[in-house]
Amino acid sequence: MIRRTIQDAIERSLFKGKAIIIYGARQVGKTTLIRALQQDAAARSIYLSCDEPDVRRALSGKTSTELKMLIGGSKLVLIDEAQRVAAIGLTMKLLTDTAPDVQVIATGSSAFELSSRIEEPLTGRKREFRLYPFSLTELGQMYSPVEVGRLVERCLIYGLYPEVINAPETAAAALREIARSYLYKDVLAFQQIRNAEALERLVQSVALQIGSEVSYNELAQQVGVDKKTIASYLRILEQAFIIFRLGSFSRNLRNELKRSRKIYFLDTGIRNAVVNNLNPPELRGDVGGLWENFVIAERMKRNHNRQLFPSTYFWRSHQRREIDYLEELNGELRGYAIKWREQRMKVPAAFSAAYPDCPVTLINRENMAGFVTD
Repeated sequence: MIRRTIQDAIERSLFKGKAIIIYGARQVGKTTLIRALQQDAAARSIYLSCDEPDVRRALSGKTSTELKMLIGGSKLVLIDEAQRVAAIGLTMKLLTDTAPDVQVIATGSSAFELSSRIEEPLTGRKREFRLYPFSLTELGQMYSPVEVGRLVERCLIYGLYPEVINAPETAAAALREIARSYLYKDVLAFQQIRNAEALERLVQSVALQIGSEVSYNELAQQVGVDKKTIASYLRILEQAFIIFRLGSFSRNLRNELKRSRKIYFLDTGIRNAVVNNLNPPELRGDVGGLWENFVIAERMKRNHNRQLFPSTYFWRSHQRREIDYLEELNGELRGYAIKWREQRMKVPAAFSAAYPDCPVTLINRENMAGFVTD
């Protein structure tokens, strides 16, 4: 079994007086992770799946005394899919406040539901983590660096969901099933989503524009809803761990784009399933944008798994000169040109003149591993 990188950071946070929340999309391995935490912990534990109706009832509207009776002598309480319990925030607060020697860990695949239910009750009482599909770093537990390098093109097409990696012979079917049956499940259950067809059209429109700037006005025309609805749906898709956004970088120079954004998928396999294209790179016309999405998503996993949280952007001028990806951390700005085929790059003169202290590095197939795993 692949040990998830984030597990080390979670274990360092155990029994520090705070509830632990683990967010992540469906099928990325949240249950497997908390089961691993349960196995590794020396404390007596109890696992509660909120998919079970009796568990939901047992965690709803209970006093601290009733909750202590439920967990018995357990010191580690694992609550899976906690967003299914309406008042889960108050339940976790009672356990955290009245049983300080008990560690509560909750998972949720719906950040917009779970976070809204725990934010006020657990203010100052929680640590939050995100679990993503496997990273290339985690694949290094199963394969040598040379083998991981050989798998990059496959991961570019099929992504890194655990089921896709663990059963490569059925990867295409598994990926399509995840995209069809799980992708929208939590999103469509949310009360603000009333138009399932519009949501699917939006995801498909975004999928066809990876690597390019997106216009909310254009998306609204393509999908057939207003701009406000587009913004709302995109925010919910981001909170459901399907997409993430990059804003444009600007220091108010007149020739830089402002308020532009790019939208990427957290997993390129899901993106390819959405557009129904699992062809290899040499048969694709979208490989440049797909590679850009893949590299940035892997970099994001690397940063989160290391508990690094830089500000991230892209840069483009009105003359269409661009830097694909920028990170700013601790006052230091770094740029990256992410290219599938190029072996050399030329930094736009306007960018170099405006930001002479910002180094720009070319990231291609030869050196990508160091960028996303080091």
